[in-house]
Amino acid sequence: MMERRLFPLFDSAYQGFASGDLDDDAYAVREYVRRGMEVFIAQSFSKNFGLYNERAGSLCCVVTSTEMASSLRSQLKVLCRRLWSNPPNHGCRVVATVLNNPALRADWVESLQIMSSRVERMRQELYQRLRTKGTPGTWEHVITQIGMFCFTGLSSKQVEVLINKYHIYLLKNGRINVCGLNHNNLDYVATAIDDVVRYSNGSLN
Repeated sequence: MMERRLFPLFDSAYQGFASGDLDDDAYAVREYVRRGMEVFIAQSFSKNFGLYNERAGSLCCVVTSTEMASSLRSQLKVLCRRLWSNPPNHGCRVVATVLNNPALRADWVESLQIMSSRVERMRQELYQRLRTKGTPGTWEHVITQIGMFCFTGLSSKQVEVLINKYHIYLLKNGRINVCGLNHNNLDYVATAIDDVVRYSNGSLN
């Protein structure tokens, strides 16, 4: 990035969900800043605070001079004025209240760890069920990916069968929400995936 003089924009939508550790998930961003690079960080609190209906977040801009900071601030003010002028503040106040209260922040961090561990456990259990069934293909990507969503590698035709036959809903590109998995439906989902891979236009490679 530095050699090619590229400008990085980080999309930080899952901080705390990826690994369960806020600092670990911020490593890449902080490393770029440590190296003296200018960066933009789009920080969303929709997922890690459960504020989907508020769409709370921030844009953090790291630049290397006060002159650039001043110019950037003036341009951002123009954009903000045109886009929303006076945005809703309910979600932002929730985030600010939690982050500035040590007890509430500790509860929030613990909740992130619990949710992150649960997502990882669901990935592992789905993977093990597919392996046990001998489902054709390589399924390590289910456990090597991180976060709330998983690209299953299923084709659009296989996804269509999952939706129409099994009523398992996911995007046409095969991305599924891991948070929707639980011990009551894991066997059902694994069986459905096994079926579409075996009998719906081939297997994963």
